[in-house]
Amino acid sequence: MARDRWRARLEDGLKLDLNKLICDGMVKPGCDLWASIRWSYTNSGGVVAAGAIRSSFHGETGLLDLELGGVRQTFALASRPRHFGGRQWYFVCPSTARMVSVLWRPYGATAFASRQAWGRRVAYGSQFETPHDRALSRAQSLRRRLGGEVSLISEAPPRPKGMHTRTYRKKLEEIYRDELICDQYLAGALARFTR
Repeated sequence: MARDRWRARLEDGLKLDLNKLICDGMVKPGCDLWASIRWSYTNSGGVVAAGAIRSSFHGETGLLDLELGGVRQTFALASRPRHFGGRQWYFVCPSTARMVSVLWRPYGATAFASRQAWGRRVAYGSQFETPHDRALSRAQSLRRRLGGEVSLISEAPPRPKGMHTRTYRKKLEEIYRDELICDQYLAGALARFTR
């Protein structure tokens, strides 16, 4: 059974993902950079918030300044060596001093912090869903990641360029398994309705 929604949903707020910032070229280890950042709605593309970030790295540590809506917050950055070479970068949470890859600012909050810092005041969106809703969300998310339509009646999305055939088939099996759960729930609901 889904949980009552007395906690803030993390996905309704803003997410600061260091690995995504590095992949997008907005933060580059070994360099000092300025960049603009914006958060937008997944479906409509409308802008939720926009700001500026400045990053500076010094060896194994660094700083990231975020200015958002007239509020400035500075985050310490730290790195750890990877097993096969290179370094993995992390935020140092301003509240808990934990090394994390993602910082969250839930709806209504004024500062970013790690998931653990928010404690029981927040929850992930999937914690509010019933099992069949969670299966539907997973199927739609996989379809979106493969570049296909989110509709349940659409055909299988085409295999993305560069994806191994075995991986693609595995993803399709996951989609079909989750959609079967939704179909079974719908058939059961329809049977109860027609009694």
